[in-house]
Amino acid sequence: MVEHMFESLMRQVREARSALAACPSDMDDAERVDLLRELEDLKCAASAAQTVTAVELEASQRAAQIEAGVRPSRVGEGIAAQIGLARRESPHQAARLLGLGKVLTREMPHTLRLMQQGRLSEWRATILARETACLSLEHRAEVDARLCASGDAATMSDQGLTRAARKLACELDPAAVAERARRAETERHVSLRPAPDTMCWIRVLLPVKQAVWVYAVLLTIAKTARAQGDPRSQGELMADTLVERVTGESTEAAPKVEVKLVMSDTSFFGTSQDAAHVEGYGPVPAPWARAFVKDAATQARLWVRRLYVLPSTGELIAMDSRARCAPAGLADFVATRDLGLCRTPWCGAPIRESDHVEAYEHGGPTASYNLQGLCRRCNLVKQALGWRAAQVFSLWRHTVETITPTGHRYRSRAPAPPGHVEIYTYGERLELELTA
Repeated sequence: MVEHMFESLMRQVREARSALAACPSDMDDAERVDLLRELEDLKCAASAAQTVTAVELEASQRAAQIEAGVRPSRVGEGIAAQIGLARRESPHQAARLLGLGKVLTREMPHTLRLMQQGRLSEWRATILARETACLSLEHRAEVDARLCASGDAATMSDQGLTRAARKLACELDPAAVAERARRAETERHVSLRPAPDTMCWIRVLLPVKQAVWVYAVLLTIAKTARAQGDPRSQGELMADTLVERVTGESTEAAPKVEVKLVMSDTSFFGTSQDAAHVEGYGPVPAPWARAFVKDAATQARLWVRRLYVLPSTGELIAMDSRARCAPAGLADFVATRDLGLCRTPWCGAPIRESDHVEAYEHGGPTASYNLQGLCRRCNLVKQALGWRAAQVFSLWRHTVETITPTGHRYRSRAPAPPGHVEIYTYGERLELELTA
C-alpha cells in the first residue's frame, strides 16, 4: 500500500512538472499574475516537503548506520551530501536545509504549516529559525506562534520579517540577545570575493554601532560632494571615500552625522525591555540601546527628538521638527513612521523617496497621510502604465493600497513603532478606500 501511494505521488509530481513545461502562452496578463502566484505557492509547499523529507531521510540513515555498527562519532556523515546531490546544491547548503528541517519539525510547527500551505518560502522560514536561535524552546515557540499562527509572517518582506522576529527576541529574552551580540562582536572580519568585470567585493562584518556610523559618514560625504557639483554617482563617491580613508590618501576629518535610534520612553528610562530600532539596521535589545545612549551622552553627542503616537492605535502622528526645515522634516517623519523600509509589500529595500499616494499633479496634498516611503525602484514602478495607489482609512495605522495593471490589489500598513503593543479584537476592521 505504501509503495502504491509513493508511486501515485511521484506520478502526480511528474505530471505537474510536465503540465508546467507545456504552459500555454495565450493567457492574458491577469492570468499570468495568478499563475505566478500559484507557482510561488507550489514552490513553498515543495520546499516544505523537501524539508520534512530531508529530516526523515536523516533519521532513517542514522538508524541504518547505527545498525551497521558505524562508530558513534561518525554517525550522520554523508547524509547532507546525499541531500545536496538530490537538490543539486553543495553539502553545506544541504546541511543548512537539514538544520532548518529539524527546527521546523520539532520546535516551530506554525512556520512549517505556513510553508506547507504555500504561504512562506524556505528562505523566510530560515530567517525565523536564525533570529530565534539564541532563545529557549519556550520563547522560540512563542515567536513561532505570534508571527505564524495568524499568518502575519506571510505578509512581510524579508527585512520586515527579520525585524519582527528580532524585535520579539529582544523583548522575550533581551539578556540572551545581548549576549549573542557580544559573542558576535568577536566574529568581526574583512573578506574579499571576486566579482564580474574585474571587480571585487570587500565585505566587512562589524558591530551595528560601528557599521551604521561608517555607512552614515560615507553617505554624508557623498551627498555633500554631489551637492557641490561632483559628477560621480553617490555609490562611486562612497567607494572612493572608503578607499581614501583606508589607504590614507585623505586625512579629512569625518563630518558630523546623525545615527537615529528610536525607542520608547519606558525603554529609554529603563522601566521596560521594549526593543529599540536603529535606522539602517533594525531592532536592537533594550540593554544595548541604553548603553548606546549612555555612551553618546558621555561624549556630548546625544540629541533627543520626541515622537508622538496615537495611544489607541500606536500610529506615529508627529515628531519634534527642530533643526529641520519643513520639507526635510516631513520626509524624515515619513521615513521614521515607516521604520526606514519601502512600503511596497514584500520589498524591504531602504526608503529613498517620499512618494505621494494620490499624485501631486492630481491634487494630492504634501502631507504625512498622503505620503509613503518608497525605494527608488518602487517609486519609478508606480509611475508606469496602469499602476495606481489609494489611501485606505483605517482605525489602526497608515494604510495604502497599490493596484497593479492587471487589477491585483496589495495593501501595506505602516509598522508599529517601538514600544507599542498591538491590541487585536475579533471582527472586521473598519477600512474605507479614499479614491483619487
